[in-house]
Amino acid sequence: MARKSQPVDWEAALAGIAGGHTVLEYSANREIFSKHKKVLMRPNKSEPVVATAKQKAHLVDGEALLAGISHGKTVLEYGASRVIYRQGDPTDSVFFIRRGKVQHAVTSKQGKEAIVALLGEGDFFGEGGLAGQPLRIATATAMTDCTLVKIEKALMARMLHEKQAISEIFIKHLLSRSLRYEEDLIDQLFNSSEKRLARILLLLAHFGKEGRSESVLPRVNQEHLAQMVGTTRSRVSHFMNKFKKLGFVGYEGSSGGLMVHSGLLSVVLHD
Repeated sequence: MARKSQPVDWEAALAGIAGGHTVLEYSANREIFSKHKKVLMRPNKSEPVVATAKQKAHLVDGEALLAGISHGKTVLEYGASRVIYRQGDPTDSVFFIRRGKVQHAVTSKQGKEAIVALLGEGDFFGEGGLAGQPLRIATATAMTDCTLVKIEKALMARMLHEKQAISEIFIKHLLSRSLRYEEDLIDQLFNSSEKRLARILLLLAHFGKEGRSESVLPRVNQEHLAQMVGTTRSRVSHFMNKFKKLGFVGYEGSSGGLMVHSGLLSVVLHD
């Protein structure tokens, strides 16, 4: 029988912090913090996108973590559409994406599939076993040709416990992933399907990381895009044609690779 994860004793953790924390009392319905809108410049569709230091550091952080692990990691090559692991497989390892894109999809008992995450270079995935999850809850598939680094679960757990530098990098990754999922939920609750599609295309293109338009996929599957957006394929087709006419997306040569331009951000920012 799989061992269940133990709840975190946060009071014990707080007891170990000598300074820098404050106990506050709030009455019911009192606001703790409020949302402030970010003011972003609306780019021209031909403008190059300038990468931020934070975005450039994403891949570097992961490589720094791997550099601290001398044994027990394996570099693997996966071709496009190849399954990395399946829903229900044992959670025996953690993966790092050195090159390429990976999708996570969940299948219900009735056979309905939903794509729940899109991951790219510099991302870790499959870390559920570190929290006591015995089986994979999703199927991971290579969307493009991928270079992955596989780290055995027991080794990763030991490194996180023994090496502070590795622990700090991985915690940063988990916090970043948590924020991304929160943004995804807000996007799904409040934005139109057109805005959601634009945001997903920008994320697939690693918007802001390369300083240029990037081929998202050799061939984009509109059915998969519809699953990610939460709409029909016909609506995705309608919006893709609209984006193409506006010059926000284009197709390169005979390969059919999709190019996403920075002007697509105007769809996301438009109120």
